[in-house]
Amino acid sequence: MTPGRPSCDPRQMLGAAGEAEAEKALARAGLTILARRFRCRAGEIDLVALDGRVVVFVEVKTRRGTGYGRPAEAVTARKRGHMVHAARVFLARLGPPSPPCRFDVVEVLPGADGTLRARHIRDAFRLGLWADPPPAGRRVRRI
Repeated sequence: MTPGRPSCDPRQMLGAAGEAEAEKALARAGLTILARRFRCRAGEIDLVALDGRVVVFVEVKTRRGTGYGRPAEAVTARKRGHMVHAARVFLARLGPPSPPCRFDVVEVLPGADGTLRARHIRDAFRLGLWADPPPAGRRVRRI
C-alpha cells in the first residue's frame, strides 16, 4: 500500500472501516483516542486511548461473519505478546511515572442491516496471563 493513497484491497477497506467504527464506539463510551496504528519494532497497536487516567491499548478485529469464530478469538497469545511489547515502548516514550494501563479488544461485525457493529471487550487480557499454551519447544517469558 502506498502511503497517502487509499487501498483497493477489500480486506484492508473492511479493516479500516472496522477501526473507524471501533473508534466511534470507544468515543461513545467516553474514551479519548491518543494514537491510531501505533507502530514500533516490537509490534503494532490499533488504537491507544485514555479512559480517565488509564491508558488503554486496543486491538480491533473486524470480520464479515462468525464462520471462523468470533473476531476476538483471533487475538492469539503471540499477538497479545506483541501488543504488550509495543505498549511498553509507548509507555516508555511517555516517560515516568507510567500510568496504569489495560488491554481491550473491539470486535466489529456486520449487523442484521449490514452496518458495522462494534463490541467493546474491556480488560480482554492482562499482563502475564495467556489463554493459549506456548508453542511446543518454545519458552515463553511471563510478563
